[in-house]
Amino acid sequence: MKKQLLVNLGNLLLSLSEVSDLSNPLIAQHQHRTAFIALEIAKNANLEPEITENIFTAALLHDIGAITAEEKISLHNFKNTNENIHTIRGELLLEQIPWLKKISKIVRNHHRNWNDWEEGIENPIILSSQIILLSDYVERLIDRNKYILHQSNDIVETIKKLSDTVLNKNIVSWFVDLSKREDFWLDLTSSRLYSLLLDNGPFENIQIGLMDISLISNLYRDLIDFKSRFTATHTSGVSECAVKLSELFGLAELDIKSIKIAGNFHDIGKLTIPNSILEKPGKLTADEYSIIRCHTYYTFRTLDSIGGLQRIAEWAAYHHEKLDGSGYPFHFTKEEIGTGSRIMTVADIFTALSEDRPYRKGMDKNDIYKVIKKQTDEKLLDKRIVELLFDNYEGISKQVKVKQSISLNFYENRFLAIVDENKCKYF
Repeated sequence: MKKQLLVNLGNLLLSLSEVSDLSNPLIAQHQHRTAFIALEIAKNANLEPEITENIFTAALLHDIGAITAEEKISLHNFKNTNENIHTIRGELLLEQIPWLKKISKIVRNHHRNWNDWEEGIENPIILSSQIILLSDYVERLIDRNKYILHQSNDIVETIKKLSDTVLNKNIVSWFVDLSKREDFWLDLTSSRLYSLLLDNGPFENIQIGLMDISLISNLYRDLIDFKSRFTATHTSGVSECAVKLSELFGLAELDIKSIKIAGNFHDIGKLTIPNSILEKPGKLTADEYSIIRCHTYYTFRTLDSIGGLQRIAEWAAYHHEKLDGSGYPFHFTKEEIGTGSRIMTVADIFTALSEDRPYRKGMDKNDIYKVIKKQTDEKLLDKRIVELLFDNYEGISKQVKVKQSISLNFYENRFLAIVDENKCKYF
């Protein structure tokens, strides 16, 4: 019987949604909380299951276009002067994935006021966008240093004032009715919110396979890379290099497909790192470097929390471990580091050395060889995999550059182009 890889869709979406909000306590659980409010409103209004599913998914990913910690904090504080940019970026990223394309317009319009719409609330896109707008607004109004039931009435009164201008009056009414329940507010601010959404959300019993997991990993590949122009093609390069090395090493087909997913996810923990550190042109301070070293920890915890992805979590997150135990963050030794993780480590080092960074230009083959050879001689890297890389260097390097050029074209000609003021209008 052919081996399969299956994961729960709700588990996957919740974990990937959560990592985007770990960069600062101010925004922790923002997308989860927004999704909870939106889901409860949809249930209270007895909306159709498909519409409820779309609202829940869009709410979990509604800020996916806010790619830096700084931008997310600015949005949360109502200080962002152009909320359109992150919604357009969100739509662009989501529409690349066939089964997420249906929510891309909802994400695109989740900051659009009610009085800016020409059609009525019977339009599912308008209905869904308005519910997420209200939910997002409520969550941002919450003072995290104040007991929730001591502020809930003030939040409700603020929302009421937005009726018929910013928000549709029917949606406001559904929320006001919902807000009378103390359990709603207590669940919303509970530390167990992840479990509540997993157990009571619309995807409790829905599983997806390798193809759909791979597609969403492509989405996060772009999200991770596009945080900074200096890493705009890094993940695509690491993933492709890891795939080529896996093929040459003779791994099974399922393992090769899995390592591509691991490559796409390997730096997902960098979503928690401020761009002020990622793009610093000079040498990092000890404190800054300690923050950077956390990213693989968050990669592991995010992926390991998704049932069925434990092996992919290891392959993705152990790429800064060294065979002698001197790596980070787990300080595993060669007995604890599997082949997939060893391949990912070599792929990551090769790709990083060949790229331009704020503090240096990309290296040529000879310089890359010197750096990697030194680490191999010190027994930090797997010699077999290093030899595979340099025995097939031209072919691997060429294929990596092809994949990176595709990513760079998308980044420069589509992703960055949306900051054009003329393209920041609703459509």
